[in-house]
Formats: sequence, structure tokens, C-alpha cells
Amino acid sequence: FGQPLFAVAATTTEFARKAVLKAKITYSELKPIITIEEALKKNNLLFNPRIIKKGNPQNKINKSKNKLIGKFNTGSQEHFYLEGQVCLVIPQEDNNLQVYSSTQHPSETQQIIAKMLKQKSNSITVTVRRIGGGFGGKETNFMTAAICALLSHKTKKPIKLRLDRDDDIILTGKRHDFYSEYEVGFNDNGKIEGLKLKLASRCGMSPDLSYAINERALLHLDNAYYLSDLEVKNYLCKTNTSSSTAFRGFGGNQGMMAIENIIDNISRFLKKDPSDVRKENFYGQNENNVTHYGMKINDNVIHYIFKSLLDKSNYKKRYNQIKNFNIKNKFKKKGIALTPVKFGISFTTIHLNQAGALVHIYTDGSIHLNHGGIEMGQGTHTKIAQLVANTFGLPFEKVQISSTNTSKVPNTSASAASSTTDLNGAATLNATKKIKTNLNNFIKKKYNILSKIEPVYRNENIYIGNRTFSFKKIIQEAYLNRISLSSSGFYSTPKINFDKQKFKGRPFYYFCYGAAVTEVTIDTLTGENKVDRVDIIHDAGNAINPALELGQIEGGFVQGQGWLTMEEVVWDKSGKLRTYSPSTYKIPAVTDTPDEFNVEIFKRGSNVENVVNKQKTTGEPPLMLAMSVFFAIKDAIASISNYKKIPELDAPATPEKILMSINKLKRKIKSNGK
Repeated sequence: FGQPLFAVAATTTEFARKAVLKAKITYSELKPIITIEEALKKNNLLFNPRIIKKGNPQNKINKSKNKLIGKFNTGSQEHFYLEGQVCLVIPQEDNNLQVYSSTQHPSETQQIIAKMLKQKSNSITVTVRRIGGGFGGKETNFMTAAICALLSHKTKKPIKLRLDRDDDIILTGKRHDFYSEYEVGFNDNGKIEGLKLKLASRCGMSPDLSYAINERALLHLDNAYYLSDLEVKNYLCKTNTSSSTAFRGFGGNQGMMAIENIIDNISRFLKKDPSDVRKENFYGQNENNVTHYGMKINDNVIHYIFKSLLDKSNYKKRYNQIKNFNIKNKFKKKGIALTPVKFGISFTTIHLNQAGALVHIYTDGSIHLNHGGIEMGQGTHTKIAQLVANTFGLPFEKVQISSTNTSKVPNTSASAASSTTDLNGAATLNATKKIKTNLNNFIKKKYNILSKIEPVYRNENIYIGNRTFSFKKIIQEAYLNRISLSSSGFYSTPKINFDKQKFKGRPFYYFCYGAAVTEVTIDTLTGENKVDRVDIIHDAGNAINPALELGQIEGGFVQGQGWLTMEEVVWDKSGKLRTYSPSTYKIPAVTDTPDEFNVEIFKRGSNVENVVNKQKTTGEPPLMLAMSVFFAIKDAIASISNYKKIPELDAPATPEKILMSINKLKRKIKSNGK
């Protein structure tokens, strides 16, 4: 259900709709496979199961004093970008096409259209000024652009397609929902000694990016925890639903939720504060700091962030106050949770870790730059313009960034994997470095400066020792002396390597760290929940623009909160999507945001790697801070049994699921009482 069969070109929307009604489709109705469980039962998989193993987990589990088994689900999520899927294609001479598309990946849009029309890539130009939100939903969704290109090629007329919001949601892929089963052995302090995990995802009718997304889930199922002995079996389930696709977090958050649920259950089994059990399992600084895929962690700051947040949020005091509140209140229950985040930055498909840029300086001293990144509200253009302005010592207003354009910067990677500013910023600085070398050599030669002192660009001037030169004047002189004031730039991420078959290597250039404390109140009669307070400390390194980073942290958190508490994607037994409009699909509103929202950028933060400005990205990692909301809700439910039973709760924790979890817990208490 929801698979497009044909497209109609018409001069008006009314004519197009009338034409669609004339379609006569003959088909056989078969029983669809919709759920992960059905696909597993029928062995309906896109790829053979992948097995990752470290040490001897079964032996460790057998020898452990304590053991737990269980299962857990995390749900899907609709991107619900503000601007939907839209494209305009204008035919040019020689069968060339000019494509304006709302896409995160202009170069692949270009390649897809060229292949479809059996033309060369150089005959297709894709231009993107900005897009109104993407979140991964516009990384590989080329259907709208392909339809427009095909019809424009056939009719020799401009073609525009803007999907209706309902059609957009029905046709396009969503976040992968995941199902996990686990068996874990641990000591009395909650330290995990052995873990066996079955991890399965709903991929839809075709692979799309499922292989890479499941791979990132496998790379992040440790989150911030050292796992000495581990076995994971990963299943990519083929279902009769639209192909699941990229979504902010790209599988990393689903992997993290699996281990966080296990840690939380261990804590409740041992009747311990979950924050203490989390600390017990953290990666070490000098030992126990090698991941299950063989990467040594050299930048670990989670211990400092966690301790700082414990103190600043008064977690321990509030933890006890909440227990007292729950004793005194029958129908309203509070919960609190503190969860960490460790998220790897780089494309796990190694060749995608590259970027290009093009920089021009005009004779009036203004700068024009183009790079391969897409501005989708995250502030990439602003940050890269700041980098260039700072490099040349100019006001921000003197730098102009033009639309991303495949004819200016070729073979660009998607704006994804939280790497857009890292890659394109570095490529841009590479171009500016070449121009500065030209200028520096010109100045020293013309003004007979023998000093080896490097020129300093500041306040629209160039300083060499005790000599001062106007930037604008030098640019004009350089032009008159035929000095190049333009350059392309290129960057490829160093140090990374990863053998996908052996599942070993260094897939990430660096890690982002953060932690969040969330306090919630639930109504045990209705299942409703309210986020009362959130405290976050997140490492953004040496942020280029702290205001933008704070916006990303807050926005990412709320989007993660939506995924884990209210955004429920529902397919019926026939495979029809039932949640395809704002009336049936709930995204966070202003009233859903925390009453008290304290966000701090880690003051000691700095990137140990040579990333632009020593920054750390805040694209995807903050979304995972919202795990604290889910586990705070679970903590509130646990209070009903006086914290003696482990609640069973799947994500999203909607009011219905909270009520079902409460009722199940009450039945357990009643059963034990008998």
C-alpha cells in the first residue's frame, strides 16, 4: 500500500486528478508481511543475518551471578519536515535539464536522473538554495525529482511536483522500527559480564539505506559502555511497506535504546539507582576503552560530563524527593532518569567522507563561496561563512554563499551523518588557504618583505610585522598584477578505516558526548505524561556559533522526545498506513516541551582531532539525549510497585502504552501477592 504506479502530467491540478480517476489497475491481492515478527517467522529478509561476536558471552553469562532475559521494541517515526517533497525541472537546450529539488543529496539526484534518461551526468544540473527540513527523509528519496525529470524530458516543458502532505507521508520511507531480544549476565554492582542480543529492523520493500542504518545500530549498541563479551545477530526484515530510510540518528539511537533498556532493567533487578549502574559500565580512560569493533577511544569525556550533570541538576536529592512524592500521591507519579550519549561522527561508508568547495574574491574585496553542503535549518551556511570571514579578517556580511550547485562543486556527498560542516568547512578552508598563499607571496614580493613572519588577517587589514595593508587595496593590486583570487578546495577525512566484513577498524573520526537528566509526571488514570524539567550538558567542542549549537541541542532533544513518547506510526493488517496526517500523527507542540529546560555546552569541550575550529557537530547526537525522557517515564511506572518490579514498556511511550504497562505491572503485583 502506498507504492506509486504512474504519474500524470497536466496543465492544472484539477485535470491531473481527473486523469488519475480514469486509471484501471488489475492486481492480485496477497497476504502482506507487515511486522518484524512476521518477517522473522517467515525468514523474509533483505540480507542474510549478520553476526558480530567479541569474547565468549555465553560462557560469561553462564558464570554470572545474575541473569536477565527480555525483549524490547522501538517504533518508527515520520520525518514531518516543514517543506514536503518538491521539485521543479526546466528543460534546456541539447536535452539538458535544470533541476531545482528539495534534496539533501544533489549529486545523487543528478546521477539518478542521468541514469534514468540514459544521459551523461554533465547534462543534468541540480541546484538547491536551501530546504525546509530534511532529517534524512530527503537523502535518498529521488522519486519526486525523477518523475519531474522524466515528464519534462518527454514534454519539453517545465514540470513541477509538490506532493500533497498525506501522499508524502504515505509514499515515503520512515525511521526503522527495531525489535530486540536479549540475554545478559552481570555482577552485583550491575557490571555487564556477558551479553547476547538479537536485533531486527523493519526495512520495507527494498534495501534503501537499511544496510548502513543497521550497521550504525551495531556500531552504537554499546553507547557509552564497555562490553567485554558480546554477540549480536542482526536481521534486516523485508516487509510490504514503504522502504524505511535515513532519519536523524541513522540507527545509532535504536542501538543505544537497546543497551539503555538492558542497563535500566539491570538497575531495577538489583534495586539500584540506574545512574550508579550506568557509571559502573562506562568505558575507562586508559583501560577497558576498546569498542567491540576494535576502535580505541581516546577522547572520552563522559565521566566529566556525567559527574558535572549529577551535581548541577541535584540529581541525587531529586531522586529521593521523587520517591517521597510517589509514596504520598496515589494517581500522579513522578520519575527521573539520567542517560549518557556517545555518538560516532563520520560516514561509515568511507568514500563519502569527502567534500569540495569553490571560493572567489572579487575586486571590491567581497567573497563568493560555494560548497557541497545543504542548508536545511542547521546553520551550515552561516558557520562556513563565519569560518571564511574569520580566515580573511572580514565582517560576516562580506561573505556570500550561493546555492549548492552540481555544476560548481561536483560529486558531493549527502548532507548527512552530522558531517556537513566538518567536511564542507574543511574543503572551504582548503580553498582559502590557497588564495592566501597567493596573496602572501604577492605582498612579500611587491613590498620586498623578507621576514618569514606569517601575515595576520584581521579587521579588514593584513598585518606583517609592523606593516599594515588594507585587504581591499591588496585585492585590487593583486588583480592588476594577474594574481589568482579564486580557488577550489577539497577535503577527505583522515585516519578512518573500516572492514565491513570483519566489522573491525576505526569507522569514526571522533565521538560526541552528552548527558541529560529528565523529570516527568505521569497520570496513572489516563497514561498522560508531562516533562517537568530537563537538564543537559553536551560537548560541542570549540563551537563556531554557540547559539546555533544550542538551537540544535534543544531541537534535537524535542524531536527525540517525540520519537520516544508520542509519534506512533501505525499500519493495519492489510499494510495500509493509518497515521498519515496531523489528525492521526502527533508531533511535539510547544506545550509538550519541558516546563524547565536547562541546556549547557560543556565548558571544557575541545576536539582532540583536527576538525575545523576544533568544533564538534550537534546535528544528530542531541536527539539521543531524549532517551532520558523514556526512562524517566519507566521510572515513574516502576514506583507503582514500590520499585520492586521491572515495568515492561516499549517506545513510543504513548498514553495507551503507559496505561498497558501500569496494568501489566499491577497484575504482576497481584499475582505475586497470591
